[in-house]
Amino acid sequence: MKLEFDYSYMMAESVGREQGTSDAELASEVTRCQDIHARIKTRREQGELPFFDLPFAAAEVDEILHLADKVRQRFDDVVVLGIGGSALGTKAVMSALRPSWHNLVSPGDRNGLPRLFVLDNVDPDYVADHFELLNPERTCFLVISKSGSTVETASQFLVARDWLNANSCLNYREHFILITDPEHGLLRELAEREGIESCAIPAGVGGRFSVFTPVSLLPLACAGVDIVSLLKGAAAMAPQVCHDDLMTNPAYLNAVLQYLAYQKGARISVMMPYSNRLFGVADWFRQLWAESLGKKYALDGSVCHVGPTPINALGTTDQHSQVQLYMEGPFDKLVMFLAVGCFDQDFTMQSYPDMPALQYLEGHSMAELINAERRATATALARNQRPNLTLTLPDVSAASVGALLYWLQVQTLFAGYLFDVDPLDQPGVEEGKTLTYALMGREGFSEKRDEFEQLQAEVPRRVLSVDSVST
Repeated sequence: MKLEFDYSYMMAESVGREQGTSDAELASEVTRCQDIHARIKTRREQGELPFFDLPFAAAEVDEILHLADKVRQRFDDVVVLGIGGSALGTKAVMSALRPSWHNLVSPGDRNGLPRLFVLDNVDPDYVADHFELLNPERTCFLVISKSGSTVETASQFLVARDWLNANSCLNYREHFILITDPEHGLLRELAEREGIESCAIPAGVGGRFSVFTPVSLLPLACAGVDIVSLLKGAAAMAPQVCHDDLMTNPAYLNAVLQYLAYQKGARISVMMPYSNRLFGVADWFRQLWAESLGKKYALDGSVCHVGPTPINALGTTDQHSQVQLYMEGPFDKLVMFLAVGCFDQDFTMQSYPDMPALQYLEGHSMAELINAERRATATALARNQRPNLTLTLPDVSAASVGALLYWLQVQTLFAGYLFDVDPLDQPGVEEGKTLTYALMGREGFSEKRDEFEQLQAEVPRRVLSVDSVST
């Protein structure tokens, strides 16, 4: 299994000096990269970066597989209650490795595997629509929050508990598995007090780096994803991205190229898979890149306000919506294509013999077409001095996806140190959380509520009310 990293169109020789990177600029980063690598290595040895070692935890995988087997034997539906890093990794891998029809067919057509739903919002219509699909007697909820206090997950848990309790024959505790901190937090307290089954998220692993923990591995295993191969792929990638030679380490090299492009004005990072199955990976990466790198403060405490803005696009769909902007708009974007070497299925086209305009498609395949469109788009971007690069997976298999996710996690951590920020925290999210707690009346946040009301009073209100059309 080989993943290919083509950065030809990132270089000045292809897209020009103003937007592209020169060999001299890459060479100038070698010593700095070695220093960052040494720093990462020291932190790993001190146990501060445990996500690096997750693909090698065989004993934990056996426990997850055993629990998943119990879930499959009893339940028809598994529902993840979580948000952000507690949901996106599961959605990404599920969409990549299970057929898009998984939740649409009968149990017999999916080999008896349960359906998997990920409720990653508190939109009441969205939640209610899903409950209408479920039989409470045959539904298992996986409640995922490291802290246990995530307001969205807490509210989902309460609603799901009430929904189960509406059926007086059920013991709701038997329909929950709590995935949380091994020692602390509300969910850990609930698990111990009420005897609810639980799994531990390894200490020191944050949500957006948790795809190789029970956070994602348990729901994925329940739905039939080969999590052993997923982890083997990640483990096989580890030595390729955990050494200090910049020019042969694809994670470090990609991070440096993105960092140098950012310095030249490419402040927007587009991930554009030419595979519907990989679109969820782009969604997962969007959180990973944004929350890790978008920071107000540098490591020394000075104000920096840095961070590339990630966008996800889908080839070929977004050739007809976004590429016009990428091609001719501001020089502020870098496009990272995800390509697939071999699709699982393909179609060969046969044209109408009396329609000359379709003759050129005769004998060509759909896989050939999607890859031709990707290559054409990459080349056209380069001709217009727009930097882009391509990561090609040999296939969309568990091993390939595991390798890709591990690569991108290491790349993101390394990029954090290039930008001189802490890639593991997210202080910018906390203010919104505390104000939400205040508005919902959580104990201990009354001062925050007063602060919110004062802020509201100080803002001149400019609200336009428009009459709606009733039917």
